[in-house]
Amino acid sequence: MSSAASLSGASGRYASAIFDLAKSSGSLDAVASEFETLGNVLKDSPELSDVISSPAYSREQQGSVMGAIASKVGASDLTTKFVGLMAQKGRIGLLPDAMKGFAALLADHRGEETAEVISAKPLSDMQRDALAKNLKSSFGKDVKIDASVDPSLLGGLIVKVGSKMVDASLKSKLERLELAMKAD
Repeated sequence: MSSAASLSGASGRYASAIFDLAKSSGSLDAVASEFETLGNVLKDSPELSDVISSPAYSREQQGSVMGAIASKVGASDLTTKFVGLMAQKGRIGLLPDAMKGFAALLADHRGEETAEVISAKPLSDMQRDALAKNLKSSFGKDVKIDASVDPSLLGGLIVKVGSKMVDASLKSKLERLELAMKAD
């Protein structure tokens, strides 16, 4: 089952709507790039994430802030209006999930899989390329790497593709060793 098939709820409906609009206007790549940029801005700014998720801010305030961010990153009219509509409808808190849903729909449209990769330190371009190549040979599809960093892993990787997960982190290996030693 593809990740696009599992879209549900309001965020899934928003993701489907923006996907259809971007597809019909020939701007799938532009919207994907803009969503990636907006996602990075949200990830890098806990304050901004608080603004979009907190009921303490009015819809107008949330829309104004997100409109300014969209303008600052040079987002297209389509993306800016989409973000504005979500704020106007009181759904801006669903933006991160809608952007993930859009990415899943785009990957499905392109015949790609997305792999969530968590590592102890940032992956180099060479490591990303090698991992994508190995995953492509395993899954028979192009694999886009969605990387994040969790220093608590100590070393190694956790890779999730669809419903499959491989935990090759040093942290989990040490935990398994500890459990094995306690069992004896």
